[in-house]
Amino acid sequence: MNVIRTIMNVLPKKQKEVLQTLLSLAVSQEKEKGCQIYGIYSDIEDDNVFNLISEWETRLQLDQHMRSDGFSVLLGTKSLLTEPIKIQIFTISDTEGMEAVNTVRKKMKQVFPLLVEEGN
Repeated sequence: MNVIRTIMNVLPKKQKEVLQTLLSLAVSQEKEKGCQIYGIYSDIEDDNVFNLISEWETRLQLDQHMRSDGFSVLLGTKSLLTEPIKIQIFTISDTEGMEAVNTVRKKMKQVFPLLVEEGN
């Protein structure tokens, strides 16, 4: 799995315009082959910071996405930002779910039974 995180620090007066652009891009990007998740998130401490996070089945599909017209539109928002877009790409070889949490908590309970009971 490949994850791309795009961080955008938007000019306060352009926040609505950027959000509308991002929402319109979300519809088309979710239809792209290989896109598993596409989300737009606002920073809880700063309403002018948006994080876009999308997951792609393969690196080839992510690369195709980065060559797409939609991604070009995203990069074209630079005049509406207070600083350059920050992009992080993560290649994930393994993921775990709730079973990993349960295993860790079970081990913790065996070592620190009173601590786990108090904090659940």
